[in-house]
Amino acid sequence: MYTQLLKEAVLEIEDDDAKSIKDLVEYCRLQNDIDDDDEIKKVQREYRDHTPIWWYTAPYFMYSMLNRGLRQMDVDIILKMGFFIRHLHQHIADLHREQQNSKAAMPSKFQVFRGQGLSMEAFEKMKKTKGGLMSFNNFLSTSRNRDVSFKNFARPAAFDADSVGILFIMNIDTAICTASSTPFVNVKDIGFFDDKEEEILFSTHTIFRIDRIERIEDKHTDRLWQVNLTLAGNQDDDFNKLTAHLRKELDYVGTGWSRLGQILIKLGEPAKAEHLYQLLLEEATSDGYKAQYNLELGTVYKDIGEYSKAITFYERAIDIYKKMNPPNHPDLASSYNNIGLVYYKMGEYPKALSSYERSLEIKKIALPPNHPDLALSYNNIGLVYDNMGEYSKALSYYEKAQEIFQKSLPSNHPHIAHVKKNIENVKKKM
Repeated sequence: MYTQLLKEAVLEIEDDDAKSIKDLVEYCRLQNDIDDDDEIKKVQREYRDHTPIWWYTAPYFMYSMLNRGLRQMDVDIILKMGFFIRHLHQHIADLHREQQNSKAAMPSKFQVFRGQGLSMEAFEKMKKTKGGLMSFNNFLSTSRNRDVSFKNFARPAAFDADSVGILFIMNIDTAICTASSTPFVNVKDIGFFDDKEEEILFSTHTIFRIDRIERIEDKHTDRLWQVNLTLAGNQDDDFNKLTAHLRKELDYVGTGWSRLGQILIKLGEPAKAEHLYQLLLEEATSDGYKAQYNLELGTVYKDIGEYSKAITFYERAIDIYKKMNPPNHPDLASSYNNIGLVYYKMGEYPKALSSYERSLEIKKIALPPNHPDLALSYNNIGLVYDNMGEYSKALSYYEKAQEIFQKSLPSNHPHIAHVKKNIENVKKKM
């Protein structure tokens, strides 16, 4: 479900469209899987002459490249096609609002169908999540015509050696769906082709609930299945609670691209996050962004245990922040704290102590006296003294942290329990 937040991060990015189109064209010319340079030239010349849905449904590289990038979370493709993702999503959302007012274009309740192949591994995983939520991590083409989806896509996929054929039957209730949460659109008279498939197009990362999974009887194969889904609108409690929890867990800051990198880390894709931040750093023009992406790269390397690299990038961020800001700016405090954490993980406690103390000095100037970030610094310094065997000093800092936490946080906050445990443990050592 982190992919829902990934979608939000991409959609909030505002890049220069003219530059983005130019960058996409240059990127495409370097790709081996786009043979027709005329298609690339057409995008360059005519992008603004057609709607995003027209481009998406046209028989050009835009469709296949975009959905491959979204499915595989290919950082290069998402970075180069971010402008098109936003344009296409916004076009779907705008038309969704219009069509909801027209019963002919969009009835209040209806079914759509999608046929496709799934690997055996993916299908077994889906069966275990019956009753739960699933996300289609691409723009989703469906049909009002069951035969189109079944005969052209689901049934042929059942005869592929490593897959099962799936017919998704999706129940849609427009009363619980809004253009801001789950936009979809009838592409009749909008797309490139005549609408023989009666296509309904959903925006990327649409969430459904898995209702039922059952075999479709067929005398030629036993690998044909029907999966009934219900569109999870903005009134689905589980979806709303889970999304809110993940937002709180991430507690991310920065631009949409920075958030995207942080989500990739949460998804267990640190290499993709590293690649993204390296690309962003190469393209950064302002000192603020350069500092931010150095900081993010430091965190990526810290998380994967490459501590020397982490320190290098954190120090680069500090050097930039020193040029940009006064000596006691909060950005410097967080950077020193990050370096302290890396040295702590390396067991280099004197260096960790020095960095933590510098961070604390800045926080004391920049923050009110009972701010919880001060308590975090006191606790970190306590941990260093604890590991150095200086238990009396460790206890003193733990107690300072506890005092501030108790004044600034609710009584059930995990920070309070954590520092209490630290106090109990260090007292046993004294």
